[in-house]
Amino acid sequence: MRVLLDSHVALWWLEDSGSLGVRCRELIEHADEAFVSAVTPWELGIKRALGKLTMPDGLADALASGGFLPLDISVQQAERASGLPLHHLDPFDRMLIAQAQLEALALISADGTFDPYEVEVVDARQ
Repeated sequence: MRVLLDSHVALWWLEDSGSLGVRCRELIEHADEAFVSAVTPWELGIKRALGKLTMPDGLADALASGGFLPLDISVQQAERASGLPLHHLDPFDRMLIAQAQLEALALISADGTFDPYEVEVVDARQ
């Protein structure tokens, strides 16, 4: 299975958070490929600057050291994200949905608002 981690899941992974379910942790560990989007350090960096969360410096390097593959944002993905139905208004999440759709990735998230989209979602809490 090829997977894409939602931003909060990447942070949970690095923090070894109990919020990340055992089944999900095993799925990530045994994935054929596990990706982290360019959206993740961007989104989390903004939230850190706003004082909404703490995260380690060097997030991208820490994730790469953990074996996660970077997923850049393509023009096609940006176009897909902008054309998605407005079930979810968060632009970062909309990009993750577009990337998962176009790259045939299962999206690992605890966000239930992805359900209306045609994307495979794995509940990160399980």
